[in-house]
Amino acid sequence: MPLESMSLLENKVALITGAGQGLGAAYARLLADNGAAVVINDIGKNTEGQYLAEVLAQSIQATGGKAVAHTGDISTAEGGKSLLKTALECFGSADILINNAGILRDKSFLKLTEEDWDSVLTVNLKGMFNVAQPVFAWMKENGGGVIVNTASTSGLIGNFGQLNYAAAKAGVLGLSNVMAIEGEKSGIRVWTLAPAATSALTAPLMNDEQRQLLDPKHVAETVLYMVSNLSGNRTGHCLFASGQSIRELKFVSADGIRGPGENPEIDAQSIAAAEDKIFLDAPTLTIMDFAK
Repeated sequence: MPLESMSLLENKVALITGAGQGLGAAYARLLADNGAAVVINDIGKNTEGQYLAEVLAQSIQATGGKAVAHTGDISTAEGGKSLLKTALECFGSADILINNAGILRDKSFLKLTEEDWDSVLTVNLKGMFNVAQPVFAWMKENGGGVIVNTASTSGLIGNFGQLNYAAAKAGVLGLSNVMAIEGEKSGIRVWTLAPAATSALTAPLMNDEQRQLLDPKHVAETVLYMVSNLSGNRTGHCLFASGQSIRELKFVSADGIRGPGENPEIDAQSIAAAEDKIFLDAPTLTIMDFAK
């Protein structure tokens, strides 16, 4: 790593949820390599019964980094508050929050159960609120900070069999947009991230070339950009990031026509006649477009 990048996060404290493995672990390692003290949240355990967060924290400490584990359940409000408490007790600050924790319970719409719906919405959306609210409040009183909320192309574009996950991740975008508006005057920058990377579930289905291309470390570089001064004062943006591409995703509008309140002649028939102005002449994105 170039020496000039080593101090990007010097004296910063980063809280990362769901960081025991995969993307979250890649973020924790890279941020620690760049000078941050990291608080690693994860309730998962390995096959030997050890908390993944504790194993990763020890690994970072062994290489000279600063890290501590948090194994509380952030699906509860108390769990979210305890993550901030751990950061303040151990490192005295909370400059960066990366909401990365998430679960999948994939089923097609008509096979989806209430339990499948509730569990995914609780972890992927409510858990994000539980963590972000106390951290946001602390940042507001202490000069600002940076928050990265993890969405997904499933929520922004749609993907078969992921209705509950998509609903939660679409909610993340709305949550982030409002947080960015409310936090700007307090120096709180808020990003939405839609990552694509290998996971414990997908890695066995890929060949070596695919696993390398979608290694979580590639997404981590985008996160480092987001939470460091390299991104300046940018806030309210949504980035897609993978080993294949990095690009902003945003809503855009067609020119449209004047509504019936301004033009009484507008009716259903005239709306149909003006479709060329109402609809964008551009292909709709699909999940496969992000594999290019």
